Amino acid sequence: MLPPVLGVLFDGIAYGMLLFLLSVGLSVTLGLMNFVNLAHCAFAMLGGYVTVTLMNVLHWPFFATLPLAFLIAAAASVAFERTLYRRLYRASDLDQVLLTIGIAFVSVAVAAWFFGTTQQPVDMPAYMRGSFNVLGLNIAAYRLFLVGVGVAVTVALIGALEYTRFGAQVRAAVDNQRMASGLGINVDLTFAITFALGSGLAGLGGALAIEIVGLDPNFAFTYLVYVLIIVSVGGLGSIAGSFAAACLIGISDIAGKYYVPELGAFLIYLVMVVVLMWRPAGLFGKR
Repeated sequence: MLPPVLGVLFDGIAYGMLLFLLSVGLSVTLGLMNFVNLAHCAFAMLGGYVTVTLMNVLHWPFFATLPLAFLIAAAASVAFERTLYRRLYRASDLDQVLLTIGIAFVSVAVAAWFFGTTQQPVDMPAYMRGSFNVLGLNIAAYRLFLVGVGVAVTVALIGALEYTRFGAQVRAAVDNQRMASGLGINVDLTFAITFALGSGLAGLGGALAIEIVGLDPNFAFTYLVYVLIIVSVGGLGSIAGSFAAACLIGISDIAGKYYVPELGAFLIYLVMVVVLMWRPAGLFGKR
């Protein structure tokens, strides 16, 4: 029989994978493009509401909604990037924060207007609601699915951003836009694709989060704190760092609530403080 601590560990990793999917897009845009996008979780919320609408109104199956959650969030981010964000690439961090936090407030009001302030229900497939027993350890099918998705996204992103021509173009465009343009790189297109990728992943994470944490208009702010913690602890621009940080925060949160419930959610802030005192740039950060 497996000890109960392994069950807590598995649930923590599954929750961490959910947080990773929500945060990895911000790690890309903030770490690689140096743009402080505090409206990141608004795109995650958009993906969640796309899934809710398609399932509850049009009766689409859950898995069929996930590509559209990614694509619609990505398309919305491109619209904002082309019209608003691109004007502030060379602006101060404060200007970027003020713009994007304003967009987040607007997104909360729009979501409340159209969908109300209550939690949005979804009817997951029966095989995703079940669980199976391994040597006395109860493993939820949906949480195992989240772990698989998180690992797959990590491998795909590291491969795309570290070992492809596109990843090299992104880094070159961030370091020196004029030189990158002189070398024939379409900087505007590169930035738009990068924003679309980061926000699309947020939309996918928002769709996958509904079953675990629910969905309401406050989602854009509730999970922004978790996302910023993971990006900070993992290190700017590091996909592997975000993955490790998400696992650490997820396990800390679940274990803390299980073993020391009197601390509540405070434990993750304690973990963040300890890690950043030890490594101020984050686990895998270089700056």
